[in-house]
Amino acid sequence: MPARAAKIEIPRWIQLVGLPILLLLLWVVASAVRHVVFLFLVAFLLALLLSPLVRAVQRVRLPRGFAVALVYLVFAVVLIAAIGALGTVLVNETKTAAKRVDSYFTDVNGQTHQVDADRDVDRLQQWLSTHGLRTIHVQRRGHQLVRDIRKHDVGKYTNKVVNFLEGAAISIGKLLFSLIVLIVVSVYMLLDLPRLARAFDKRFPPHPGSESLLVRMEHSLVSYVKGQALVSLIIGTSAGVGIWLLGAIGALPGGEKYALVFGAWVAITELIPYLGPWLGAIPPFIYAFVVHPVSALWVFLLFLGIHQIEGHVVVPNVMGSALRLHPLLVIFGLLAGGEIYGLPGALIALPLLAAGRAAWEFFGERVELEPWEKGGAPPVEVELEEAPPPPAAAQR
Repeated sequence: MPARAAKIEIPRWIQLVGLPILLLLLWVVASAVRHVVFLFLVAFLLALLLSPLVRAVQRVRLPRGFAVALVYLVFAVVLIAAIGALGTVLVNETKTAAKRVDSYFTDVNGQTHQVDADRDVDRLQQWLSTHGLRTIHVQRRGHQLVRDIRKHDVGKYTNKVVNFLEGAAISIGKLLFSLIVLIVVSVYMLLDLPRLARAFDKRFPPHPGSESLLVRMEHSLVSYVKGQALVSLIIGTSAGVGIWLLGAIGALPGGEKYALVFGAWVAITELIPYLGPWLGAIPPFIYAFVVHPVSALWVFLLFLGIHQIEGHVVVPNVMGSALRLHPLLVIFGLLAGGEIYGLPGALIALPLLAAGRAAWEFFGERVELEPWEKGGAPPVEVELEEAPPPPAAAQR
């Protein structure tokens, strides 16, 4: 078995002077061209993710350029179709839900001569009275709250939500230009990945039986993305099915109509670590609370159960050792990504950490720092001069 290559030792003077200056320069340049750095990082991650597909297409003896073009064409078609379908469903279902919320506070029932909100307030007061809670009076304040909401015209607020979503859909169209630039940059990166891999292997030869740097980063990133996508699919499907069941049994009126949009929302927000589960539960809970307070309780219990299963069963078994990072480092990466580039920065923080961990392990096997205690303290030459004798001694 061939011996491993000797590690590259970084001298102490470079550690003391060179590395701090290099880090400072990188920070200054990255801050000056923050958007460009973000664009190239995302393009690099995209190239690593699609590299296995390109190799699979190349197995049928197709040139790499044609394989890259075919993979990106399929990827673009699937992405545009998914965004269009999801955006259409989201806008339509939100309009329907907005109309339902509006009618809940404004449409007067012909039989009771009340809006549904006032009727539910009376029902809540009746339920409290029949269960020994007559000292709790919610009827007067509840009706006052309904009148205040009607006075401020709830339709204006629901229309604002619809307009916001429609504006978001238009913004997606404006982002297509950035997406095209991103794809072009990632295409060039993907075409040059073999050349880049050979350059790294020449400078840092892989140990016998080990993988090269780019292959390690690719496997680490693909493993993380697969696990995260599966977790999002499981949690989103569970939330959608749960809301549909609540609607089917009458615990959440209208829930079966909006199960798809709520499930899709939960799956998307699940991509945001730590905050995603809470963000995903907010719209279903608000809708349920507007429909009926008891329905909100059922939705709360549903998401509480889903999150318990997610934390104790789904994430440990699906994600496994895909990330292998300390939780404090994960939190720091999320906060740093959000501080530097907002929500998009937080979204790519963990994929970058996954690829960065693979690079750290790779270079940790090949590079070492010269220890400061090596050889003890450096010798220092000191010249000693003989002092003249004191005057008294000279006289004697």
